[in-house]
Amino acid sequence: MLRNVAAGIDGSPQSLAAAHWAAQEALRRGVALSLVHAWRSHPRPAPYVPLGSTEHQWAEHLLQQAVDSVRAAHPGLDIAARLVCDAPDAALLTAAGDAELLVLGSLGLGSVAGFVTGSVSQRVVGRCTRPVVLVRAGQGAADEHLPAVDGVAPEEIPEIPFRAVVLGLDVHHPGDELIEFAFEAARRRQTDLRVVHVFKAPSASAADGSSASAADGSSASAADGPSVPAPGPELLAAEERAVVAALRPWCEKYPDVPVTETVVEGRAGAELVRAATGAGLVVVGRRTGSGRLGAHTGPVAHAVLHHVGCPVAVVPHD
Repeated sequence: MLRNVAAGIDGSPQSLAAAHWAAQEALRRGVALSLVHAWRSHPRPAPYVPLGSTEHQWAEHLLQQAVDSVRAAHPGLDIAARLVCDAPDAALLTAAGDAELLVLGSLGLGSVAGFVTGSVSQRVVGRCTRPVVLVRAGQGAADEHLPAVDGVAPEEIPEIPFRAVVLGLDVHHPGDELIEFAFEAARRRQTDLRVVHVFKAPSASAADGSSASAADGSSASAADGPSVPAPGPELLAAEERAVVAALRPWCEKYPDVPVTETVVEGRAGAELVRAATGAGLVVVGRRTGSGRLGAHTGPVAHAVLHHVGCPVAVVPHD
């Protein structure tokens, strides 16, 4: 059984925020925390290495700083520090293989933070077989909770309710791993789960072979299954029934998780970004069996990662 949550460290504010978010998640799951920092040896020390220090020493320093910060906030948490001499994406993917999930820092609003370049985290998200959570700098424990009265911090009154978990659901490819992750996240936080399904009505000219936009950027052709209802109330009702059917077994498995469903026609990325307002966590899927070559997240997950302020979990599924 996998018994840790892993977080990547690179010395940036967003990676430190990720480490603290991962620590909270490890406590919620009752598992250990693994902090991972990858470094590479160069013929000459990199410009960011202080004079009088080797690259290895500086890497040790950055990792120890993160460990000390997290340990000060969570003295009872089991923390393992892993310093790896390897390419950052390779080191992170290896660490994720031994973890329940991987947590990385995110710049958001236009780019995803990397460990050497901005593409590192994107490659990791697109290739990782475990769920990956992206956390922006400045995110703390208080941000997962609803506002406290009279300025009292949630850390001081833990029973202050958590913000809702938002799940972007594609009823054509729902993915058990994705739905279970979202329900478990809501259960651990004892909060609501808001499920958002966005569909695109087929155009009249494509009535015999239309494709509807899926929540992860794929498409579903009418020729591949039952006929698509005509645009309008009938199509909306059909999509709503599909959402209820996809969620029914999970609602029965998690009867204590309050669930609300929103079904809307539009652009999936934009609607999910809008639905994320006020949320504590957004959960989106990444299809692994879509036939695409190389690392990919899909346009919807890509939009959410770049424009949502709260932590975002990307869950791979078939």
